[in-house]
Amino acid sequence: MTKNTLTRANLAEALYQQVGLSRNESAEHVEAVLNEIGDRLVAGETVKISSFGSLQVRQKNGRIGRNPKTGEEVPIDPRRVLVFRASHVLKNKINKASR
Repeated sequence: MTKNTLTRANLAEALYQQVGLSRNESAEHVEAVLNEIGDRLVAGETVKISSFGSLQVRQKNGRIGRNPKTGEEVPIDPRRVLVFRASHVLKNKINKASR
């Protein structure tokens, strides 16, 4: 398994190579898609990408946590968290690749 990270630049380069747009246009399209996804999540919408998965923002309630070093109780504020659920297509693809 490789330890490379997929970046915006990698996505833009793939778009440039496969679609034939200019590098600037490719980067603009990648930015536009990522901005749209982010805006929809901020608005509380679920983002579903067919054969890939869905992204959703969930509200977590506040709770009392514990500092593992000292054992002291610490309040954890309510917050919003991003949750990703992989599609069955993606899960199957990952499992086939690991065999």
